[in-house]
Amino acid sequence: MAKNPKPRKLTVYLYIPNIIGYIRVLMNIVAFALCFSHKNLFSVLYFLSFVCDGVDGWCARKFNQVSTFGAVLDMVTDRISTACLLVILSQQYRPGLVFLSLLALDISSHWLQMYSTFLLGKASHKDVKDSSSWLFKLYYGNRMFMAFCCVACEVLYIILFLIAEPHNESVIDVLLHASKQSFLLSALVVPVLFGWAIKQTVNVIQMKTAADVCVLHDINKKQKS
Repeated sequence: MAKNPKPRKLTVYLYIPNIIGYIRVLMNIVAFALCFSHKNLFSVLYFLSFVCDGVDGWCARKFNQVSTFGAVLDMVTDRISTACLLVILSQQYRPGLVFLSLLALDISSHWLQMYSTFLLGKASHKDVKDSSSWLFKLYYGNRMFMAFCCVACEVLYIILFLIAEPHNESVIDVLLHASKQSFLLSALVVPVLFGWAIKQTVNVIQMKTAADVCVLHDINKKQKS
């Protein structure tokens, strides 16, 4: 029986989902280059890049073009774009340390999760079936729930960017004031804050769970030596 031909390196780089990933990178570069002069255009490009994250995942499954490179490209793009926006927000609101702490939590939890995935020999960092946390399993096990939490998180950051005042103010005061001025915004804030809170909770669980895997790996290594 003839074996499937081994794909060349260039072939993987040119997978449809990976090309979408490159477009996402370009959109983010343009978005952040224009973020202070064209806030609305930045918000559209940033959100489109985020939506394309779901599109490239669908294409990867549809065309059987799932790749480790694509998964890493996606995660790096997500983490860097969110980190850049959080840095900007840390300069627009007080206390800025809140946004920098969210940045640190986001990067450290995902980095530890990826590393623990390799230690366990799993194919994906979303494979959490053996976790004891029902919320963690629900988040990664239900695509719609995960999409809601991720969208809510990014939409909250975009809203905060758009309503930021020229001078630094408390994020809570600005959000409350803007909500009173707009019924649409006040109706949007509640579900968005809920999704954001769930995602941050999952990040904490993810970081602790992944750290435990690393520690257990060290203990097992010492016992074998």
